[in-house]
Parts: sequence; structure tokens; C-alpha cells
Amino acid sequence: MSGTLNKVMLIGHLGDNVKMHYFDGGGSIGRFPLATNETYTKKDSGEKVTNTDWHTVVVRNKAAEICEKYLTKGDKVYVEGKIKTRKWQDESGNDRYNTEINVDEFTFLSTKSTPEGGALPAAQPKGEKDDLPF
Repeated sequence: MSGTLNKVMLIGHLGDNVKMHYFDGGGSIGRFPLATNETYTKKDSGEKVTNTDWHTVVVRNKAAEICEKYLTKGDKVYVEGKIKTRKWQDESGNDRYNTEINVDEFTFLSTKSTPEGGALPAAQPKGEKDDLPF
């Protein structure tokens, strides 16, 4: 082991539907915002405070197509992956940075399109990046 680890696990709600981009070679990428919340109570006032963090989630190929098919805004999902920062230049030539979560595995926790008690697609197995078992 190299002594470092880049691993992210998030449970949150989609802030928008999955946006897809298809490539000439047949590959695809899906992106969606994911909201995670932290709630605490202020000691001095007893006021309940909720802080929301937004994460840009990226899924690829068949996993992206499955997320697009089953997930909609507001759905709850577990994602596991790596933090990646992309550097790009805007129209003015200024360097810009985008931090994303590149997903390796996911589990749908609740979807609006799935009836109560209905089966949800399983998590993407490790080592089978685009070959899902269903």
C-alpha cells in the first residue's frame, strides 16, 4: 500500500435529474448534484441548524445510463468513489477548477418511480465497472 487513500462515501438527495453526455465511441457520462445535510442544535439558544453541502457526482457508461433511468430529483442514493479535481480554462483564459466525486459503486435508497416495498437496482459490484448483475 502506498500510504494514501482517496475514498468518498456519501448518502444524499439528488438536487436535479441526471444530465447525460454521450461520446462518439459509445461511452457516456452522467452528472448530478447531490446534497448532504448536517443538523445540530445550538447550545446557547436550542435552535436547530441544518447545513447543506453540494457535491457534483459523475457516473460513467452503463452505470450512468442506469442512474438516468431510475433516479430523479429528490431521490436518496448512496455513492462511493474518489474525489477528482479537474482544471480547465474559461473564455477569458483564467484557470478554473471543478471538484467531482467519480463513482465506483452506488445503491439507490429511495426513488419516486419505485413503489413502496418495490425492488431497487443493486449496488454496482466491485471490479465490474460497467457489467451490472440485472
